[in-house]
Amino acid sequence: MHIRIFVTGGTFDKEYNELDGALFFKDTHLHEMLELGRCKVDVDIRTLMMIDSLEMTAADREIILQNCLNTKEDKIVITHGTDTMEETARVLGKAIRDKTIVLTGAMIPYKFGSSDGLFNLGSALAFVQTLPFGVYIAMNGRYFHWDNVHKDKERGEFVEIR
Repeated sequence: MHIRIFVTGGTFDKEYNELDGALFFKDTHLHEMLELGRCKVDVDIRTLMMIDSLEMTAADREIILQNCLNTKEDKIVITHGTDTMEETARVLGKAIRDKTIVLTGAMIPYKFGSSDGLFNLGSALAFVQTLPFGVYIAMNGRYFHWDNVHKDKERGEFVEIR
């Protein structure tokens, strides 16, 4: 089983500048994370963009959609910022029926050492292999259907709408 991973940025891949305290993007940490997790799944990683999801535009979401439609793989994991992950999931969920797509992210950058990103990535890889065709969000060991998920910013977690 071959899994395509699309990287879009988000907290997952942010770096910390110790001099000024700013968060920034340099390169994806996915290769390091997969190695640390001793991943034995056949994956192909492609970076589409490295942006904060709050800065993601409709054009950026169209790039993600077109890449999902055009890739030959029918199992796709997308790393994404959590602030607008549900918006991207809606775009994909309305357009794609013949693939399993799982979006995941992190609340804390991987480089901080206490990130939930490694766990979320592992969960997303497991879910994409076992869930039927559809679009999902995987966070904190749970998966959510694209049309039944919301990020509760007060609780700092994803929840079902109904």
